[in-house]
Amino acid sequence: METRCGRSKTPEQAGEAAPPRGASPFRPPDLGERTWFPVNPTEWLGAFLTCVLVLLAACAVGPNYVRPTTVETPAAYKEIQGWKRAEPKDDVIRGAWWEIFADPELSALEDRIEASNQTLATAEAQFREARALVGVARSAFFPTATVGVGVTRSLSSSTFSPGVFTPQGTNMSYSLPLDIAWTLDVFGAVRRGVEANVANAQASAAAAAFSRLTLETELAVDYFQLRALDSQEQLLKDTVVGYQKSLELTQNRYNAGVAARTDVATAETQLKTTEAQAIDVGVQRAQLEHAIAVLVGETPSSFSLAPAPLDPHMTPPPVPVGIPSELLERRPDIAQAERSVASANAEIGVAIAAYFPTLTLSATGGLETGDSSRWFDIAESRFWSIGPTLTETVFDGGLRGAKTDQARATYDATVASYRETVLTGFQQVEDNLAALRILQSEAEVEADAVKEAEISTALTLNQYKAGTVNYIDVVTVQAIELSDKITAVNILGRRMSSCVQLVIALGGGWNAADLPSL
Repeated sequence: METRCGRSKTPEQAGEAAPPRGASPFRPPDLGERTWFPVNPTEWLGAFLTCVLVLLAACAVGPNYVRPTTVETPAAYKEIQGWKRAEPKDDVIRGAWWEIFADPELSALEDRIEASNQTLATAEAQFREARALVGVARSAFFPTATVGVGVTRSLSSSTFSPGVFTPQGTNMSYSLPLDIAWTLDVFGAVRRGVEANVANAQASAAAAAFSRLTLETELAVDYFQLRALDSQEQLLKDTVVGYQKSLELTQNRYNAGVAARTDVATAETQLKTTEAQAIDVGVQRAQLEHAIAVLVGETPSSFSLAPAPLDPHMTPPPVPVGIPSELLERRPDIAQAERSVASANAEIGVAIAAYFPTLTLSATGGLETGDSSRWFDIAESRFWSIGPTLTETVFDGGLRGAKTDQARATYDATVASYRETVLTGFQQVEDNLAALRILQSEAEVEADAVKEAEISTALTLNQYKAGTVNYIDVVTVQAIELSDKITAVNILGRRMSSCVQLVIALGGGWNAADLPSL
């Protein structure tokens, strides 16, 4: 019997009698009779692939993703009530958000984060990794083809067949096989896997954006705290100059016999204490400078910022707040949490698909011979086989059920985390709105306190010169004045930091539309 791959001849073309009318064309061949294919194998394969494509169009198992509901979104932020500020020219922050502070040195530092910060480089590399995993998942849509070459030398046993003596000898086998295997995604396991990996990659992109915003925030907050310390150091140095004059006045009055020695000692103590305070500010300033150096990707030993006190008359710039419902699209951490929910939802489908059979189409072909001289004699040494395989797991000890339960529990956890992230976002906006509003009122009151302290110090000092009060009264009012001025500087620094925090709480100009579609 001879069988070859290719189109077979009909009985008439082969000179044979046609089968009788009504007889089945699929009758089994007799020994010595040429095998007759009533249907071309290529046509049979085409029909099979058509059925496969129909199966591939089937719906993927598992739940389709629906964005989970969050807590009730308020119509407006509560803490914005009563906070009077200039209306911005635009309703959203766009581009480099730090430019609203109009500080060239801050802008220059922020621009260096993108190119030099190692934490951001790590986050972006993790996004590239997640994006590559999308390609890994998509590769399962396509067949796998392998080709190889083999040369085998073997020794056959003379007792292999009982009762039959076969001379022992060596054999050579030469093969050049091509194997193709295609696991068809009939029930959507691959599609759900790709869906999960796409959502994971988008979550990674959102995480990288959130990391960038966090680093930019940290830099801006450190910068304004450092400038507030510069203001405080400058204030203390100016105060030291004033206290030096008070000490000279007291020393002269003591030399003239109109002041006690205790007044001189008190003035000296006050002067040295203030000098020590001015020196102590340098510790925190140095630490902030080192932190900024790391954020911009430099070693602390090679980085420095010249002192530049804050303008005491500066105020935080107006920030376009918008409405609470926009926050869900503006914050990258909320988008990250939402994409994690989408990924967990798709993983449920992957787990459910394991309950269904797996359909694999396999094909093997190539050249095989025992004579190396005829290895590439295609007509004689070729071989091939093709056919589908359907497999189903009938017992796994509860593995698939446990994995499905795990996937559903993971989904529930990500939904809860998403809702918690939304609540935290609203809280951060309200916190910083309240901070800005309250600190503005506190700054106004503290400015009045500084003015009154300056007047009280001047009057008390004049009274001391006239001999109507003791020097301890002068020290008391001077200490109050210095404390009020330091408090005013700290309030200004806190206001600038709260403004930065508000910008970031609102997303820093980011939008969910910035996520890659993949």
